[in-house]
Amino acid sequence: MLPLQADIHSHLLPGLDDGVQSVEESVQLLRGFSELGYKHLVITPHILSDFYPNTPNGIKKQLNAIQEAAEKEGLALKLEAAAEYYLDEVFFKSLLADEDLLTFGDNYILFETGFVNQPAILFDAIFRMKARGFKPILAHPERYEYMYHNYELAQELVDRGALLQLNLNSISGYYSAPARKVSEWLIDKKMIHFAGTDCHNQKHYNLLKETIKLPYFDKLLKLDLLNNTLLEA
Repeated sequence: MLPLQADIHSHLLPGLDDGVQSVEESVQLLRGFSELGYKHLVITPHILSDFYPNTPNGIKKQLNAIQEAAEKEGLALKLEAAAEYYLDEVFFKSLLADEDLLTFGDNYILFETGFVNQPAILFDAIFRMKARGFKPILAHPERYEYMYHNYELAQELVDRGALLQLNLNSISGYYSAPARKVSEWLIDKKMIHFAGTDCHNQKHYNLLKETIKLPYFDKLLKLDLLNNTLLEA
């Protein structure tokens, strides 16, 4: 059983993005999360205007579907939906326009960027999110190639008010050797605020069961992670 009892990043709502595609697949993975000791899952489908133009209503509809299925299976999990927002001009304009956005917990909002180049609007977007009262969480900073040659950018992001969420399977080298190296550096520097599974499928879950046996996972757990504060909400 894991001491991490809340997850803030997964793609378990069926048919909305590149994650699970059926309610049955969702339930199978939810059962696995329950067996690992998770009690609260914040499920975060992509919102990306060109590929995954999901809406709050569509996301909530799928959340209701898997909540009902989980209850029928007797799974004692609290399921919540937010989103993984892609930082592009569409998202930036929604910030400026005061549009309703999907948050969780203490007004946390999860966002990601492109993997190759640092967005020109990155710092401004963090400022705009904070100005609206959100607490921005940058998803998987260890996976961005622009971070590989500029580790200190992580500190600047934190200084500007961003929280950092590590993908657990990055510790295993699943995404790449450089991503594993950055993840270890971030853990060593105690700069991780949330750990997330970013689970899309059974393969990710199976790997997670191996990742939690690694030394850097134990080191991660010694940090002041905010995951389990969601259980108090």
